[in-house]
Amino acid sequence: MTPATLPAPDVFPVGHVPQGLRPLMQALAGAAIALAARIARNGLEEHLGAAAGINSDGDAQKALDVIADGLFMAAARAGGVAHYASEEQDRVVDLGPGDWALAIDPLDGSSNIDTNVSVGTIFSIYPVAESPEASVLRPVAEQIGAGYVIYGPQVALVCSFGQGVQRYVLDPDAGAFVLADPAVILPVEAAEFAINASNYRHWPSPVRAFVDECLAGTEGPRAKNFNMRWIASLVAEAHRIFMRGGVFLYPADQRKGYEAGRLRLLYECAPMAFLAVEAGGGATDGLRDIMAMTPSGLHQRVPFVFGSRAKVARVAGHFAGQV
Repeated sequence: MTPATLPAPDVFPVGHVPQGLRPLMQALAGAAIALAARIARNGLEEHLGAAAGINSDGDAQKALDVIADGLFMAAARAGGVAHYASEEQDRVVDLGPGDWALAIDPLDGSSNIDTNVSVGTIFSIYPVAESPEASVLRPVAEQIGAGYVIYGPQVALVCSFGQGVQRYVLDPDAGAFVLADPAVILPVEAAEFAINASNYRHWPSPVRAFVDECLAGTEGPRAKNFNMRWIASLVAEAHRIFMRGGVFLYPADQRKGYEAGRLRLLYECAPMAFLAVEAGGGATDGLRDIMAMTPSGLHQRVPFVFGSRAKVARVAGHFAGQV
């Protein structure tokens, strides 16, 4: 299957999708199904984790990064997208006439390809604007849809169009997604938080304070035991949080290249924030609501905290000195 080959249409139930976005969601779902099949055969005909160069923002690319970008660009063109902004591209690609702009991380978590850990795709949809850059460098709150696909033991597509969050599961026998949950709600209570603890010494003091109180367990100020998680795949972390609650933290820190955070506002934080808020949760950089931001550049990085509302507020409270 070549990167430009997509399955037949009607692979995604569109009942919860606005009428104008239905062709695009069918196309994106088709690309996700094709990519899932490719991932499942990693190591048989090809090595998808092989180095494939460096992308425009200085990150190492894997073969699967390039394949995924080609698949989703083809899907975007077929689905009526005029402006395609990808983490793997150095500019917004003009695909020709269309009604929509798509901002996408085609393959999140690519460092995990060869370890058989879940990877994913993250995307945001905007109405087309007067220029490619204007279509995506706009307030995060102007998203009209967002979602992610997780390629794991179960392939799932989680998305929202501003009226709640829906979860779909790929039926491998039918080769199509099936609606599994029409109203995903982030659990309010959870005893998990996700952060890369190896960077503790580099974190700002509010992040260390939050983690310290969680690690103190029943003897600490939270009077509760917590479990710490870290998968190094944003989509995998997000899916666990949407299924059973908790909070994810990827703060800025003192290391070179991490001073402003590491995750990209346009391709990762904005769509996850949209989903979190629609599911009853929240998202912040510690001081500012992610949904109130506007990207200043295609690859702008920001600190990122999202998940259950009370836990996000607790982290923000540490930054504000109110805890």
